[in-house]
Amino acid sequence: MSKKGKVLVAMSGGIDSTVAAVMLHEQGYEVIGITMKTWDYANSGGSKKETGCCSLDSINDARSVAVDLGFSHFIIDIREEFGDFVINNFVDEYLAGRTPNPCVLCNTYIKWEALLKRADALDCEFIATGHYAKIRKENERFVISKGLDLNKDQSYVLWGIAQDCLSRTMFPMGHYHKPDIKQMARDMGYIDIANKAESYEICFVPDNDYRGFLKRKMPDLEVAVAGGNFVDTHGKILGKHQGYPFYTIGQRKGLGLAFGKPVFVTEIIPETNTVVLGEEQDLMRTGMWVGKLNLQKYAQIEDGMPAITKVRYKHDGESSVLFQKDDRIKVEFQTEVSAIAPGQSAVFYEGDDVLGGGVIFSNFNIEKK
Repeated sequence: MSKKGKVLVAMSGGIDSTVAAVMLHEQGYEVIGITMKTWDYANSGGSKKETGCCSLDSINDARSVAVDLGFSHFIIDIREEFGDFVINNFVDEYLAGRTPNPCVLCNTYIKWEALLKRADALDCEFIATGHYAKIRKENERFVISKGLDLNKDQSYVLWGIAQDCLSRTMFPMGHYHKPDIKQMARDMGYIDIANKAESYEICFVPDNDYRGFLKRKMPDLEVAVAGGNFVDTHGKILGKHQGYPFYTIGQRKGLGLAFGKPVFVTEIIPETNTVVLGEEQDLMRTGMWVGKLNLQKYAQIEDGMPAITKVRYKHDGESSVLFQKDDRIKVEFQTEVSAIAPGQSAVFYEGDDVLGGGVIFSNFNIEKK
């Protein structure tokens, strides 16, 4: 038994989780590797070759690292629980006219729960992943903050993890830049893993075509929703669309109409199968309501608390003021923010620290006084 304790490392077969496992092993932890099978590519119906964390090659890569270093490795099949929860939510959200974030949902409700359940069974004090984020304890609370490599920072997708889960979580990658991790992998002898192309796609949509996925998942959907109206911001009919679930707020390409100027999806109204189009300025909002909250740094948000708020993963964030109203937070931005999409995650930051986050319910413009 290691004096540092036992840690269960989520190993996808990719470079980050590989280096995390090796790093912890070299630091003297008793490492156990675990690879989670979340999705069967044969069921996706996509055209892209099987790649990513659930592929056989990735599972074999993870296992080979464990064999090389002499620690145990397990494969767990969580396809049923993943599919029932994450994929059903993904479909339901698009049918409700919203834009879901399945990676956040998976981290919050599936991966951490699955990891901790197996960690308990294997007497592991800790779990570790290859996410680029930092974690520390402050004032009796566990706080996630941005990783050192801001280009790779993944704190945004970790806002939903509860305090009891964070208390046992380690993020070895948080203090490194990605190029340094690649060099470490090469130095360790894992050249093929270091040279792997990174995937930014949703794991169960390997061809990155969510519309095709919805059609394959619900064969009658395309016929049921076809023929709705595109309208402008005044309600004037502009043409017909393929069905409201196949559009997202801020979308510009693939509308099938030509206007001689850029137009964007500004609103989706599922009740009438209507998609509203407007100009770029029509996407701008100065406020939003956020629900399904999880707070990390503080147990409560004080009215008027300043924060930098991100409304999507690649958003740099904007200055805002927060007002907590029971189980929701009203966010008032200091400037206009484009394409705030209900269903996406909003994450609040104090400096580099994650205050918490939630799901965007609605957006609005603050009346000027």
